[in-house]
Amino acid sequence: MNNQPFLTLVTATRGNYSDYWLEQLLQIQGDVQFILVYPPGTKIKPIADPRVQSLISPYKGEVMQRFTGLINAEGDYVMALDDDDFAHPQILDLTRRYFQLFPESWVLRLKIQNIKDSEQARIQQDWEPIPDVEQLEICKKTPENPFPFQNGKYKGLLEVPIAPLDKTFDIRHLIFPWKQRTDQNGIHFENFNNRIWQTERIKPALQEISESMNLMGALTWVPLWSLDRLLGLFVQAKFYQKDAIIGHAMPKPEQIRFILKDSACKETRLYLTAELLLIKCYPQYGYFWNLMFWQMYTIPRILGKSVKLKFKRSQS
Repeated sequence: MNNQPFLTLVTATRGNYSDYWLEQLLQIQGDVQFILVYPPGTKIKPIADPRVQSLISPYKGEVMQRFTGLINAEGDYVMALDDDDFAHPQILDLTRRYFQLFPESWVLRLKIQNIKDSEQARIQQDWEPIPDVEQLEICKKTPENPFPFQNGKYKGLLEVPIAPLDKTFDIRHLIFPWKQRTDQNGIHFENFNNRIWQTERIKPALQEISESMNLMGALTWVPLWSLDRLLGLFVQAKFYQKDAIIGHAMPKPEQIRFILKDSACKETRLYLTAELLLIKCYPQYGYFWNLMFWQMYTIPRILGKSVKLKFKRSQS
């Protein structure tokens, strides 16, 4: 690319994405950098668009592939997008307009529509125009409207606070691990993917994660975990400011189409690895201890599901 991209879209892929997905991705016009990261030994598909950069990850797995793409992002802003999910073709214009209005924001939370992979007509439906962010009102959490995000009916830009990481550790998660978490409920969020972030905040967080993994030896080789929630929470911990507004959430119509696959097709993942990294780097935050002990309770269910899926596949 000759010009500095404004936005980088990073996709970890095995190379088995559909022609339709690639066609729709390249419908996004303008100074966008597309980074596709393949596992070792994969044949890279030739793509004529000069905005596409294809990389080979040093190790196989979503974590290292996603990490490789993000650390090589050249755009001022960056988003992680799976190779079966879709972004609105006007996403660049939205990104540029939003961050011109709110240059202090860390992140723009896009409106996501979940669609089953069997609903092809809905997946390929024409996109509705994105609202003009300059004309949208700012929606805030107030005593009169304490849960503006709960009903999903907000029509303006909804203020998004940083995750309340300084919450006290709830010892009941240790004694009664099946107790449901509640500290994740609210306007704040945990996950990284399908949101647009300031690259200048992401790369330092990635550097710290990398250093932490090196200290834990062979962690980069551990399969079946995800960078999504880890990075979303990690960057908030690294730049934590109590009650800070870190960005806004967009209203309808959707800007991301998140494709839901049959559970039998999904890879089983143990997310505890990510929680251990968060605890290792930021043990002062009770929010992470609540998350870790709750996650430990889910491990038997996850392993049971994995065995069940393997049995079903062997019988088919």
